[in-house]
Amino acid sequence: MTGGSGVDREQRCVVVGASMGGLRAAEAVRKAGFTGEITVIGDEPHMPYNRPPLSKDALLGSTGAADLAFRVPRAAQDVRWWLGERVIAADLAARTVTLDNGDRLDWAGLVVATGLSPRRVPIPGPLAGRHVIRTLDDIAALRRELTPGGRLVVIGAGFIGCEVAAVARGFGLEVDIVAPEPVPIERPLGAELGSALRQRHEAHGVRFHLGRLPVRFEGPDRVTSVVLDDGTELAADAVIEAVGCVPNTGWLQGNGLDLSDGVLCDNLLRVQGRPDVVACGDIARFPNLLFDEVPRRVEHWTMVTDTAKKAGNTLGRHLIGADPDPVPFAPIPSFWSDQYDLRLQSFGAVGLGAEDVRVLEGDLDDEVAVGYHRGGHLVGVVLIGMAARYQHYRALIADCAALAAAEA
Repeated sequence: MTGGSGVDREQRCVVVGASMGGLRAAEAVRKAGFTGEITVIGDEPHMPYNRPPLSKDALLGSTGAADLAFRVPRAAQDVRWWLGERVIAADLAARTVTLDNGDRLDWAGLVVATGLSPRRVPIPGPLAGRHVIRTLDDIAALRRELTPGGRLVVIGAGFIGCEVAAVARGFGLEVDIVAPEPVPIERPLGAELGSALRQRHEAHGVRFHLGRLPVRFEGPDRVTSVVLDDGTELAADAVIEAVGCVPNTGWLQGNGLDLSDGVLCDNLLRVQGRPDVVACGDIARFPNLLFDEVPRRVEHWTMVTDTAKKAGNTLGRHLIGADPDPVPFAPIPSFWSDQYDLRLQSFGAVGLGAEDVRVLEGDLDDEVAVGYHRGGHLVGVVLIGMAARYQHYRALIADCAALAAAEA
């Protein structure tokens, strides 16, 4: 089938990726005034759902698929959803996308919202018993193997690895974390705060094996242990591979795009300046003018919504022949992480080349605010607890960014 539902190409917008980003982008295209067909294509069988709880409440079973599903807003009620379908190629010159079943769909506007896929650990051994955390189906498979008293090995000491470790300890599992870094969550948070979080995890019984790499999975038909590069062998009833993700850009190959780290966009989220193709979410690499003109990917939950709304508005205005919104795109990145009974919140350019990291108030052993400075200006803040100070520091980040821009 070519052309889809028979709608003229100039009256169709295609969104590849049925995630939160895809949903919000479709909504923004419609709100911008585009009245043609909007088709969202996603390789999962599920409607868009909230992913952050997957490594938290969903893993415990206290939150199900129905609880995680997003409500489809009024502006997106007439969107066509093609779920369980995978786009394998795009021809930007011909303005088509091709699905794995051979169907080809024409478009006047295209939204790239295919997000990320988890990396796997490339070492020998059985595959059964090894898990990643990215989708509802991933969680369903993992939850069947988590039983009190079981032994869990987590490979990776980033946010996902530490969140899963906290949930597993609360569920009564023995937990070992393996990672090459000297402290957990070091790259985004820095050594001092990472060390403080390690102490909190150790107080709950988590065992760390830092500065170490796994070299082999043992077991006759499923993983029973993980062997490290120093010869240590860790017993395992299940293994979680939490070693980061890679952007899903394979379907865009062959179009002359810069796909070296996600999809390169301008500040309006246009893919390398094309007015008919935009990108959003974790896959979009763009300059955030709140800080500088360096294009970066930012894997924060709030950035998915922010970029999707901007990308959809940019594309929708193009499709109706209107000029793009001239206001520079300058969102404040933010994220949160729940580990045991603490809530960690971050906003601003945390982890982006901070030259000075220091405690602003509180204590690393209790509730604390940690500031990240660059060029003498506060560019990011991480809070552990201190919920009442959230708005204060969020406003302070914006004020400091405006001051830095005025001095530039």
